[in-house]
Order: sequence, then structure tokens, then C-alpha cells
Amino acid sequence: MTRAMSSSAFPLPMLRHGKVRDVYEVDADRILLVATDRVSAFDVVLDQPIPHKGAVLTQLTAWWLGQIESVPNHMITADATKIASMIPSLADYRGEMEGRAMLAHRASVFPVECVVRAYLSGSGWKEYKSTGSLAGEPLPPGMVESEALPEPRFTPATKAESGHDENISRAQTRDLLGPVAEKLEAMSLQLFRLGTSVAAKAGLILADTKFEFGERDGQVILIDEVMTPDSSRFWARDSYRAGTTPPSFDKQPLRDYLQHLRDRGEWNGEAPGPHIPAEVVTAMSNRYLEAFRRLTGSALTIGTAS
Repeated sequence: MTRAMSSSAFPLPMLRHGKVRDVYEVDADRILLVATDRVSAFDVVLDQPIPHKGAVLTQLTAWWLGQIESVPNHMITADATKIASMIPSLADYRGEMEGRAMLAHRASVFPVECVVRAYLSGSGWKEYKSTGSLAGEPLPPGMVESEALPEPRFTPATKAESGHDENISRAQTRDLLGPVAEKLEAMSLQLFRLGTSVAAKAGLILADTKFEFGERDGQVILIDEVMTPDSSRFWARDSYRAGTTPPSFDKQPLRDYLQHLRDRGEWNGEAPGPHIPAEVVTAMSNRYLEAFRRLTGSALTIGTAS
């Protein structure tokens, strides 16, 4: 089995060391995105990696990009052999890149998370409970947690370097980005409809997701990860109930465990995080793999063979 990766070390200048991804500079036009197996919860990056997580994020994104014909994107290739052949300094790093690396075009990133919600959950539910609105726009009274919205809503957020993103209104997005804001909204809703259709065939609900876009040579393109368990809230259709918090296909087992520790006063919610039991790590890994299998119709084979 491929060893889980907590951190990467490639012979390229590192542009950014994120919670999960390490971004390297290849040249003026290209970057290398490396999804490690790091995991964070409650804004704390934990010491223990989750096997296969990085490969799921990268390969599921590559799969989605292969399904999307109407929106251009930044991906050049997510094939480690091709990357190694295209970048001489990485010729001996194919094994480390396998499954988790993506070579991509650079783009000027729009500083907004393009979130689309079809159900009232997460920060959207918190806002509604407080104000009766979602992204500053009113919703019908009396809605309950996880209830389906009248129609999918574009609910953008500012991109935070650390901590939580901040939800903003569509009007604020237009003030921030100008005329391109309407294009980003239309593209986000279009992609969400595709994701909803694919998820439904897999017995899943796409409750919400976030997209990122950039500009390259005067063209708006889709960048970063696309409809993965880290960027989306997927629920099993057969266990969905409005008025509850449906389990999602992501790091829910970790959040549940950490919340249990916080409730018992055994963790203060600050770094360093606590040790995570092996059964929680395995449960998380299995959820990521199951999300990949359901959405693509095939099991992830990269990095999972004994």
C-alpha cells in the first residue's frame, strides 16, 4: 500500500503550503498542485495523515474536469508519468507524485469562493437561524436544518488565508469583482446542475459545493479542486432527513470524534490536535474512497493496491 503523505518535498520552489495542498512553481506558466493526505478540522491541521485522501481529491477533480466540456479549466495532466516526462527535475519523483499531483496552468485567481447551496446546512443554516436569510437574501420562514432550498442559491464567500471564509452577498461580490461576478455566478450554477445530476445517479445528494475561478489570457477558467468531499457536502439519498444533520462523505468521523473530546473537556480546540484513533482514520479513508467509487462508478486503484 502506498505510504500516506503528510508533507511533500519536490525540487521546485514552493509557492504555497496549504492545509492540504502544496503548490510548486514550475515556470512562469505552470504550477504543480500536490494534494497531501493532511487533514484539518476546526481549523487545526492534525499530525496524522488519512491514507488515499490526497489521491481521491486529485483524481476525482481530474475525473470531473473530464466530464465538463462547457467551462475551460487549468489542468494540463494529472498523470504522474506524463508530469515526470515533461519536467526533467521530477523524473525521479514519479512515485511520490502518483495519484496526488496535477500539473496546471497558472491563472490570476478571483478572490471569491463561488459557493452554491441547494440545502440549508453548515454556515448557511447558522446564518438563517440568526437572520432568516442566506447570503444576505431572505428565505421563507420556518425552514429546518438540511431542508431543500426553493432553488439552488449562489452564496459566495471571501477567501480566507486562515480560519473560516466569510459569507458575502451577491451585491458585495459585484462590488468586489465588477461585471465578471455575474459570469462566475452563471458558471457556478451550471456546474452545480451537472454535479447534482451525477450525484443523483450515484444515490447521493450534492447539498452544496464551492468552485474557484481564475483568469488566463483574458478567459475565465475553472481552477483548484472540483466537487470533491473536501469542497462539497455529499449526503446519501436513502438516509437523508430534513431537520437533521445528515452524515456526509468526508471527514465527518473526525469532526464527531473531536467534538466528543471538546464536549468532555479533553481538547481545547487549539493546536496541536489530539491523537486520532486508528478506527477513526480508517473510517475517514473509507468515506473518501466510497465517495470516489460512487461518483465515478469505479474504485480508486492508485495507491490502494497491496
